[in-house]
Amino acid sequence: MIRSTKFHGEIEIAEEDIYRFESGIPGFLEEKEFSLLPLEETLFFVLQSIKTKEVAFIVTNPFDTFRDYEVKLTDEVLSTLQIETEKEVITLVILTIQDPFNQTTANLQAPIILNTHKRTGKQFIMNGSGYMIKHLLIEPLEVEQGEY
Repeated sequence: MIRSTKFHGEIEIAEEDIYRFESGIPGFLEEKEFSLLPLEETLFFVLQSIKTKEVAFIVTNPFDTFRDYEVKLTDEVLSTLQIETEKEVITLVILTIQDPFNQTTANLQAPIILNTHKRTGKQFIMNGSGYMIKHLLIEPLEVEQGEY
């Protein structure tokens, strides 16, 4: 099916490339179907709504940037997404792109969990995790102060 997208224009999206979010995404509860589209030559993707062109989230794999990041899925999430093995899971975080780019933040508190086999998805809110919804994607360089 041909779909209009926010960043890729009109493209073909195959039925098997659509993830179904049973409960939508918080703030976008009517949006139940999304496709994951690569952003060329970057580590980023677009989680594009199938229904609404303007609803598109820039996402990335948090483990590429945040080495100590941990996500412990609850039984409810495992059941809802029909997850049977770890190999079926992709974890992504939504970015808030800023200008300048070094001010871009990642929502580590509420990752997007996708089951690649069943094509299901959910935003998993990890209350009490200590993670923030606006964590800098690029940490500022810490300059050592000393005598030269």
